[in-house]
Order: sequence, then C-alpha cells, then structure tokens
Amino acid sequence: MGGPGRMIMPKVRAKNIKETLKRLWAYLSLQRKGLVTVFFLTALNSVLGLAGPYLIGTAIDRYIIAKDVNGLLWLCIALCCVYVFGAVTTWMQTYLMSKISQRTVWVMRNDMFAKLQRLPLRFFDTKTHGELMSRTTNDIENVSASLNQSITQFFSSALTLIGSIVIMLSLSVWLTLLSVIMIPLIMFVTGKIAAGTRSYISGQQKQLGELNGFIEETISGQKVLTTFCREARAMSEFSEINLKLRAYGTKAQIFTGLMGPVMNVMNNIGFAIIACGGGWMALSGMTTIGMVVSFLNYSRQFGRPINELANQFNAIQTAIAGAERMFEIMDTETEYDEEGALKTPERVEGQVLFQDVSFGYKEGTPVIKNLSFTAKPGNTIALVGPTGAGKTTIVNLLTRFYDIDQGRISIDGENIRGLDKDGLRTKLGIVLQDAYVFSDTIRENIRYGKLDATDAEVEAAARLANADSFITKLPHGYDTVLTAEGGNLSHGQRQLLTIARAILADPAILILDEATSSIDTRTEMHIQEAMNHLMKGRTSFVIAHRLSTIREADMILVINGGEIIEKGTHLELLEQKGFYYELYSSQFKRVG
Repeated sequence: MGGPGRMIMPKVRAKNIKETLKRLWAYLSLQRKGLVTVFFLTALNSVLGLAGPYLIGTAIDRYIIAKDVNGLLWLCIALCCVYVFGAVTTWMQTYLMSKISQRTVWVMRNDMFAKLQRLPLRFFDTKTHGELMSRTTNDIENVSASLNQSITQFFSSALTLIGSIVIMLSLSVWLTLLSVIMIPLIMFVTGKIAAGTRSYISGQQKQLGELNGFIEETISGQKVLTTFCREARAMSEFSEINLKLRAYGTKAQIFTGLMGPVMNVMNNIGFAIIACGGGWMALSGMTTIGMVVSFLNYSRQFGRPINELANQFNAIQTAIAGAERMFEIMDTETEYDEEGALKTPERVEGQVLFQDVSFGYKEGTPVIKNLSFTAKPGNTIALVGPTGAGKTTIVNLLTRFYDIDQGRISIDGENIRGLDKDGLRTKLGIVLQDAYVFSDTIRENIRYGKLDATDAEVEAAARLANADSFITKLPHGYDTVLTAEGGNLSHGQRQLLTIARAILADPAILILDEATSSIDTRTEMHIQEAMNHLMKGRTSFVIAHRLSTIREADMILVINGGEIIEKGTHLELLEQKGFYYELYSSQFKRVG
C-alpha cells in the first residue's frame, strides 16, 4: 500500500501523545492541498469573527451615542455581511474537512488491512477476532470523527485566541488584564480533568475490544453453546465484561461531561469580572461604553476557543487511544520483514528434507525435537500419531506458517528460509482439517485455488473431487451463494470444495491434513480414488487418523511427543509390532 504506514511512517511504537499525533499528521499531510484551503478558510472565518465585536463597539461609540442613524444603518449592513460570509466560510471548511478526513481514514484502513494480510499466524494466535475487528472499525472510526471535527476547531480556536488578545491589547491593556485573569485557573482545571479522561477512555476502548471478541466467539460457537446448555454461563461472562465496560464508560463520560460545565462557570466568572471592572472604568472616564461592550464580546470570543479546545481535547483523547491501538498493529513485525533478496522457486521437483528440526510455539517448550527425514519427488509421506504429537506442526513449518527454531528444511536442496514465502506457497496445495469457505458463490470458492481458471476448469476440479454431484443438485448449482462460513452446506460438503480448490491449484507438493475426516465412508472411497490420481507425480504429505487411508503411502512416519519413533511402509510397521501396530489394531478392534 502507498500510505504512510509503509512509506513515511517511522518504525517506532506509539507510546505517547506527541508521537501518535506526529504519525496522524503524517497521514493528514497526504492531503496538503485540501488542508491549505481549509486553513485559509479557517483563518478568514476567524478574522470575520473577530471583526464582529469591534464593529458592535464602534456602532455604540460613534453612531448610537451620537444618534447617527445613517452611519448606524451602514454599519449594520457591514455587520450582517460579516456574519453571512462567516457562515459561508464555516460551511465550506466543514465540507472540505469532511472530504479530507474520509480520504485520510480510507488510506489508514487500507494500510491497516494490508498490514493484517502480512502478519504471521503467531500474531493471530494471541489476538481475538473481535479485538482485531474493533481496532479496524471502532478505533479508526474514532480517529475519523476526531480528524473531522478537531483539526479545524483547533486551528480556528488558536487563531481566534491569538487574534482576540492582539485586538484587546491594542484597545485597552487594563481591560485585557481583567480578561486573562482566569486563564491560569482554567489551564490548571483543564489539566486535572484531562489527566483522568485519557486513562478511562483508553480502558473503555480496551474493554470494547474484549466485548467484541467475546460476542464474535459466542456467535461463531453458538451450536456448541446450545448443545452443552451453556447459555447461562455465556450470559454471566458477557455481563461481567459488560459491567467493566460500563464502569469505564461511565467514568469516561463523567470526566468528558465535566469539562463543559466547569469551563462555563469559569467563563461566566470572567465575564462578570470584565463587566464590573469595565463598568467602573467607564464611570471613571478611563474607557468608553462601546469599548466595554466590545471587550465583553471579546471575552466570549476569548473564552469560546478555550471551551472548544477543552471539549475537543476529550475527542482527541479518544482518537489518540484508538490510534495507539491501531499503530500497535502497524508496528508489529510482518512475516516478510526479512534481510536480503529472497528467491522465488520457478519449478519444484518435490524433494523435501528435514534436518534436525526443532520448534516450539512458546520459548522453552519444544513441540518438534530434532526431527529428520527425507521425502523424494513423487513420494507420499503419511504422518500418524496421537493428538498433539506434532503432525500438523510439521506441515505448518513446511509452509512457513511458522519458522523453525533450529535445523534446516529444504526443497530441492534450497533452504526454505531463503525462498520468498508467497512464491513457496504457490507451489503447495493445502487442504486443512478445518474446511473454510467464503461468503461467495461455490464457483468462486473453488476458483480461489487458481484465480484465472475458466469455468470448465473449475467444474472439472469439482468432478475430480466428487463435489459436482451435490453442487448440481443445489438450486443455483455452481452459482449458489454460500452463507457465512458455508452454513448452508454440511461440513463434509465444505471439505469437498476445499479439495476441489486444491486440485485446481495443481501444486507440486500436496498437503492433506485430515482431508477426509468429515466425509462418509462411501464418499471417502471416491475421494480416495481422486486423491490417488491427484497425488501421482507429486510429493504428498498426508495426516490421517484413519490408518486405512494410508496403506499405500511410500513412507509412514509415526510421530509422538514431537519425535519420529517409527518409520517405514505399512507392512514394515505392522511387522515391527510397535506403536503403529497397536494404533492400527485398536482401530480395527473398534470397528469390529
């Protein structure tokens, strides 16, 4: 992506307000022309706003006291023009800033989603789906709202504040001193309130992410929840998370709502001080009534930007909390952050070598220990063993979903650490135990294996996977749209589609992780025949608990505790009467 998340952003974590604002500004600066126009309109609007109180004071001193009707009429016309042009410039700057903020957030969303596509699976193992969804939607939306409102108000408030002080000093130093007497108190109170606001808003965003994660997990597992009658437990857990969110949200809203009333009280006190002091000075002949009226208006002008800055500070706090959570993901090291030029394999024969490979998902807890074996081109390697032995981990290492801790894995003599990951994976066909399909047509789900495949190639792959028979019976055939996660198909039917997808990809190395685990015996026979045809001439890794499906494998590796404890053909392992023999015998005893 071309956004600043990948090009001009510094590779540091957002740990403070200054750093986060700097990075947000880097995104905003992509819309330089629009921002310049907005700032010009904002400056013009501020000048028009400052002209109003001056014209009112002039009207009193020059025309009302002097009873000059004609002059008063022209000044009123000028005053009306000032307010009309002020309204027009306000609308124009709001319109332009909305476009700028939406374009900026569009780039941010693109960068965020692109980043998620490049993160390793290890990252997703530590984050719930709901939390990631919250960061890409709620947090970025908070940034969007703040950019839309806060930028122009901040610039306008700063100009109005500076302009008011300059004009007030030019009119009367003493009245100016009366006007600014409340500023130290305002700054002190604002700082105290803001200190509590940010911590509660950050907590609120975190709890919202947890709540989204729990809801997503519960909805996805609703069948399991209902089966085991755990609705009451789910409600209890939801209530606990919801109570925490309510607590943070309540405190955040209290602090946010406190800012306005406190500021109004202090502004009214300041207004009263100017009215009393200015009235005394007018009676003493030190100033004019018009001047006092102008200062009263300027005191409102002076207090308004402080109020707006204080109110926007809360919105900015929310945006910063969301931006920090977003940049935390943006700064995560991707699985493509590697040194040196990587090779892209053009032709793969299929020789796979594991040499003293060790790996653990957690440091100090190895799952694979000093594992070594060789798969020759065209061989079928079966991986068997008890649950948790490390079978799926082995193929995850081959596909570089995870990188090994020690040892070496090579394909055709090339260390896979030196191969481009995308290039490597295009040579692999993978059918996972969890059959995943997308909310799209059946045709497009199969075509996912080869995006430029013709309809004829898609249907041929489906026939080879024995999926064509059930697809053609559906109301719209291959154009049937699947619901979320393929809810309108059985698990076995979804698995047939993933097998067809792998067939269409025509890989050099095939990985089947319990590919037939959810298919009935009759269909399994047809699938096995299709698999045998597919595996001809390809190096294949088959993970299977049904040992009857791997009798023809060239080599069977028996895995237990992350180590190869036996290896050989089906008949060789039966003759050894070891671990494999016991597994095989126990399955047929259960069948008998």
